[in-house]
Amino acid sequence: MIIDFHTHTFPDRIAAASIKVLEDTSGTIGFTDGTNRGLEESMKRAGIDLSVILPVVTNPTKTSHINHFAAEVNETTKETGLLSFGGIHPDCPDYKELLRECCSLGLKGIKLHPDYYKIMFDDIRIKRIVSYATELGLIILTHAGMDIGLYPPVCCSIESILDVIRDVQPEKLVLAHMGGWMNWEEVTERLSEEKVWIDTAFSLGEINWKDKNDHRPYHMLSDEMFIKMVKAFGSEKVLFATDCPWADQYDYVNRIKAAALTEEEKENIFHINAERLLQL
Repeated sequence: MIIDFHTHTFPDRIAAASIKVLEDTSGTIGFTDGTNRGLEESMKRAGIDLSVILPVVTNPTKTSHINHFAAEVNETTKETGLLSFGGIHPDCPDYKELLRECCSLGLKGIKLHPDYYKIMFDDIRIKRIVSYATELGLIILTHAGMDIGLYPPVCCSIESILDVIRDVQPEKLVLAHMGGWMNWEEVTERLSEEKVWIDTAFSLGEINWKDKNDHRPYHMLSDEMFIKMVKAFGSEKVLFATDCPWADQYDYVNRIKAAALTEEEKENIFHINAERLLQL
């Protein structure tokens, strides 16, 4: 079994426009059209059984609508292999009610993206959300490190992550992009002993630049550094993830299969850790 713990889709009516905007700001090209159907087709090609969709809430007033849409996606998970988390914005005054609504809708977790909120991860507004979501038993997956489409400053830094861990003690905190995109050496040194999971989203292989002559100083993990991080964190704390449509699911599956890891480590990464977190 293979579970992709980090993917994105958009409603059909806005998918094309959303993909274009994100391609333009990031300078990269997507591997699907951004729709649920496009993700399903990618999964079939890659041999992926379940993909977790992570909605990013950029407008507080849209939170409940986005979460109800996520619940609708989950009504057909058995047929589609798509399982959506919910989302929330730190400026929602009724954040507790909205997080309880996530639970009542059967959503297993929430996605946070401090860079889109333009506040630090250890801002009190996010700490409150992380604390109450932990109390409710929700998984919390946050963007970590740089965002290729937003550039510095980094809003989910290592210092802010450590502050939240010390202050809030989240039970199910997942740090995307191997704990902090483009900051992997320090992530390994300072976070590997903490009670967190990291996902492999947009961290392996090559960046799919729109302009092949693009010389921005961004890169993915080397194979050696990836193995070093898996060993440092332990394979039981690493989740297979792609960030599809911004990475090729087929390529990521093959990279993990070919990695210099034991079969037990690969099974942990591909599905066992995700099954435990999702309580499947």
